[in-house]
Amino acid sequence: MFNKIITFLKEWTLPVAIIGGAALYVIFAFVPALDRASRIFTPVIDAIFPLFLFLVLFTTFCRIDFHRMRPVRWHLWVGLMQLLFLVAPVLLILYFELTGKALTMMECLLMTMIAPCASAAPVVTSRLEGDLEQMTTYVFASNLATAVLIPLVFPLIDPAVDMPFWRSVFAIMQRVAVVLLLPMLLAYLVKHLAPRLHRAIVGHPNVSFYFWGCSLVIVSGTTVRNIVRSDAAPVFLVAIAVVSLIACLVQFATGRYIGHYTGHAIETGQALGQKNTAFAIWIAGMYLNPLSTVGPGCYILWQNFINSLEIWQHDRKKP
Repeated sequence: MFNKIITFLKEWTLPVAIIGGAALYVIFAFVPALDRASRIFTPVIDAIFPLFLFLVLFTTFCRIDFHRMRPVRWHLWVGLMQLLFLVAPVLLILYFELTGKALTMMECLLMTMIAPCASAAPVVTSRLEGDLEQMTTYVFASNLATAVLIPLVFPLIDPAVDMPFWRSVFAIMQRVAVVLLLPMLLAYLVKHLAPRLHRAIVGHPNVSFYFWGCSLVIVSGTTVRNIVRSDAAPVFLVAIAVVSLIACLVQFATGRYIGHYTGHAIETGQALGQKNTAFAIWIAGMYLNPLSTVGPGCYILWQNFINSLEIWQHDRKKP
């Protein structure tokens, strides 16, 4: 029985993490007896989450051959498609001069399009036996491009947004450096200065995936919390969730379609579909309507259900 439970958790890590995180939030939020425990654990969880994210990236980057990190052809095609996707909601906002709920809906859609490739994308790519180095290279390129695009796009859709270009680029780049460069630098140092530790980490290739599952429990609980605490009508929240689902399916499908012509369907699907929703929520909460954070919040649930399905299909094909 115990072995069956462990096997089930290994095969369905992501949906279990999503459902578990949502359930934990509901339990602590709506059971009065746990109110004090909730106040105690909330700051602890907020402090633990960056540690899990760091461990996810550090253990993933330990497996990288740094000499193979270079731009390839599919990076250009996926980058151009991402640019086309984010132009569509911007043009709709400007052409129809959207306001109110229509503007909020388009901002939700925009955030699912303009968000950079997720730092967790290399983790899933590695689990699906894709090219880890190519995926990691695109994650950096995508985050750099987003740092430039956001200060250009946000003032267009809302003239009231106070977003000085270079200061905003620097702020975003600073966040990217902390999230991506520090774990990569440490992984590089461990690889060259502590080979025994490096071999121990590389000898457990799925450890980053399980660290990511732990972080997803926290993210899912936070996402459900933000949705529950929203002042919007339930019908509007459902509409946002549906729009984010469509955006997720379209981007994953388009990425996979590009990959069929470049021979890298796993990588291109992850590159275009797997989004850094935590970053999207952060930037949307700072500059746009607070409700626009619900779009990327829902997106994180959809993209990880898709990831779970892809991993399940991949594992089924193994001999």
